[in-house]
Amino acid sequence: MASRALPYDVIGTGPRRVLVLHGWLGDRSSFDAIRPHLGAEFSYCFVDYRGYGDARGVSGDYTVEEIAGDALATADALGWTDFAVLGHSMGGKAAQSLLLAAPERVRALVGISPVPASGVPLDDDGWALFSGAIEEPANRRVIIDLTTGNRLPAAWLDAMVDRSVDRSDPRAFRGYLDSWATGDFHQRIDGNTVPVLVLTGAHDPALSAELMRSTWLRWYPNSELVEFADAGHYAPDELPLALVSTVERFLTGG
Repeated sequence: MASRALPYDVIGTGPRRVLVLHGWLGDRSSFDAIRPHLGAEFSYCFVDYRGYGDARGVSGDYTVEEIAGDALATADALGWTDFAVLGHSMGGKAAQSLLLAAPERVRALVGISPVPASGVPLDDDGWALFSGAIEEPANRRVIIDLTTGNRLPAAWLDAMVDRSVDRSDPRAFRGYLDSWATGDFHQRIDGNTVPVLVLTGAHDPALSAELMRSTWLRWYPNSELVEFADAGHYAPDELPLALVSTVERFLTGG
């Protein structure tokens, strides 16, 4: 399907522009905890994907490539000729697809617990857990709890699940799973010299620092890794202040 600008909001009016791409279990509201702390020299554009947030009911192919095309259309609508891209989890893979689509426009990549360009191989049990999450909210809760180290409050887990269910269409949720988990385009990004910052949480066993070293850091020669000792998969919620300061220091060359 043809690319199109989708629902978004922009925080800030600064000259440093950042497109922000959310994960599989969220929508653009996933970044609400960091918004009050964003630097005045930045403009952040938070987008929803087809089938998520304010784009629920919008038909599509539901792939990371489609996310990339729609994000570029959103940048065009804003008049942004160049920008950094920040992606969380599935959004990290979509950010790399965007880099392939418009390498001359992407100034830097930031991945927060990001899915590699090679995808994430799931064994039979893992596939049953993730694919079952489409219809079963309890599976979403297990995934969120597991990837944050089984250490966060039940009320937070419940709120994350409620938001995920309320803010995503099942068909889109299913389509994106196939795309981020099984699609592999790492050979196309191997050796790309764009500046890259990869952020992980020590309590995330799925998208760990070890996995990042064998994928992202191996394929992007101009990359660096920061592991948060007191976070899991959801650093925007778990450590919003540390996340913002680390990201903005990188994007300003500090």
